Amino acid sequence: MINTPQFGFESFIIFLPSHSFQPMADQQKSKEDTNERHGDKSKEVIASPAHSTVALIDEEPEDVDPWDLPELKDTGVPWSALDTKGKVLRVVVSVGKLFLLLGFLYMFICSLDILSSAFQLVGGKAAGDIFQDNSVLSNPLAGLVIGVLVTLLVQSSSTSSSIVVSMVSSGLLTVQLAVPIIMGTNIGTSVTNTLVAMTQVGERSTFRRAFAGATVHDFFNWLSVLVLLPLEVASGYLYTVTKLIIDSFNIESGEAPDLLNVITDPLTDSIVQLDQSVISGIATGDQEARNKSLIKRWCLTFTNTTLKNVTVPGPENCTSASLCWVDGNITTTLKNISDTYNIKKCTHLFVNVHLPDLAVGLILLALSLLVLCSCLILIVKLLNSMLKGQVAGIIKKILNTDFPFPFGWVTGYIAILVGAGMTFIVQSSSVFTSAITPLVGIGVISIERAYPLSLGSNIGTTTTAILAAMASPGDTLGNALQIALVHFLFNISGIILWYPIPFTRIPIRLAKGLGNITASYRWFAAVYIITCFFILPLFVFSLSLAGWQVLVGVGAPLILMLIIIIVINVLQKRKPGCLPAALRSWDFLPLWAHSLAPWDKVVSACTAKCCCCCKCCQIAVDDQEKTGRESVENNKKPHVEVYDNPAMSADKEATLCVTKLLAWP
Repeated sequence: MINTPQFGFESFIIFLPSHSFQPMADQQKSKEDTNERHGDKSKEVIASPAHSTVALIDEEPEDVDPWDLPELKDTGVPWSALDTKGKVLRVVVSVGKLFLLLGFLYMFICSLDILSSAFQLVGGKAAGDIFQDNSVLSNPLAGLVIGVLVTLLVQSSSTSSSIVVSMVSSGLLTVQLAVPIIMGTNIGTSVTNTLVAMTQVGERSTFRRAFAGATVHDFFNWLSVLVLLPLEVASGYLYTVTKLIIDSFNIESGEAPDLLNVITDPLTDSIVQLDQSVISGIATGDQEARNKSLIKRWCLTFTNTTLKNVTVPGPENCTSASLCWVDGNITTTLKNISDTYNIKKCTHLFVNVHLPDLAVGLILLALSLLVLCSCLILIVKLLNSMLKGQVAGIIKKILNTDFPFPFGWVTGYIAILVGAGMTFIVQSSSVFTSAITPLVGIGVISIERAYPLSLGSNIGTTTTAILAAMASPGDTLGNALQIALVHFLFNISGIILWYPIPFTRIPIRLAKGLGNITASYRWFAAVYIITCFFILPLFVFSLSLAGWQVLVGVGAPLILMLIIIIVINVLQKRKPGCLPAALRSWDFLPLWAHSLAPWDKVVSACTAKCCCCCKCCQIAVDDQEKTGRESVENNKKPHVEVYDNPAMSADKEATLCVTKLLAWP
């Protein structure tokens, strides 16, 4: 008889033995195989329920690929078995669900718009101040980080791009310095759908797919920047190509179309309206803009410009020598003076609320997050109830099936065009990618299909920016359009790098690897978001403030160390014989340096101290009662042996309480 594997806390922890995170359960299985080879005979044994974080989550069969799309089975009565009344009732219910789905989707899009407004109220003026420091912007890496941080603050790549356009048009920023900032806005806008994926943390397989479907967009943006930013610094590739395009065509000013905004603006404008010129004014050095509120009070104004006599400090401040008069110590000149008259007041909810922008922003932030999460949960539940049986099969087949050979390669490019078209309609890549994230989670869209759709959304949002740039005045049209073309060419170049050849679709593999980790360690998803979108950009920005010498002195060794670790990991997996014996695994390092298991214990212990005692105790009592009932039933069966779990520590009740809460729906 062999020893029954002890599925304790450590048995399901994912750690990094050589080159990647893998479940320790595989090691336990290898130990069983070793015992069988030594001739040990076994009989059927039933082990007691495991006490571990992962054991409380539904286990997946080992022979099932976790990335396979699940079957959405129809548990209702078949259509053929219904009578006339039942068929009519089902049609009415289905139509009602469809209208509810459209309504929740409308509220979801509006909540994203309000969320963007809330972030601008909270951090919009700080974003303008960040853009104002030209000495920092001269560093390409600092410009990239500033683009990320500002887009995170305002939650809109369109807003941050418009600030850059304003600065270039006013002469405060050159197009060359604006290129890294545009790259940063591309990264910052991808955090929204990653946050949306966090709302599906309740179920492991769903969260695995949703988080991978969201982060595949992140990895594409980061990898594109890693290649194209050094190339741009070395050769000016994006600036040169876009400059040639602008000089080659006689582009006339046009007007950007309003598509989805026509539907959503009536609701969002009735809640709050913002004066976008305030942030741009702060960025361009307008001191009067600092004292203005971002909340728009007057929606209709009239500006009258007249030529008036104005007293100036000296003759050098006169508009011209012929229009300058000196009378003793008083110098007078003629200047155009603009007077603005307020005509019609706005009608949104906060027009008469005398609160600071920060307070209004926090109120809108809380309400918009509540509506966004509620709508997303309801959308997922409605989709789960609607996409069943033949309907689910048809939709999944349409979305995930490739064209027949030899045209299968065309399917991905069609998906890119679909993503670009849908993003052009909704005029926001964040809205589109956030909408497909729950579809990836419930298994309607595969991550292989979500990847080209996300790439298409990057293209779609740049076409909207190009049309918006064409609405600029004639004197600023060239610079505004060149920046929009830089954004467009950056995404096209990224697609050429990371999509045409299947081997180069590295973002998919990276997203799946991260999805596997976060499926077992859900707290790692929050660590990823905070590290990649906040800590890392702030760290680089801080080094940039200290000067490029400090940035190179600190950054170069860290980058070199990261490259060495990546190379060793690849060799450990591909050709371990090329490495010394000590480097063929990371076992020589402390466990916390190559495994998430110790960190999981720390997170569990910290969560145990913060959780509600009453709920913890009730969960522990319920689990003990369930364990007792199962033990009584198991005692009635033959060949039942129960083993104690040696991996459980003295505080197993606290850990058990925490793990129950983590799995709590």
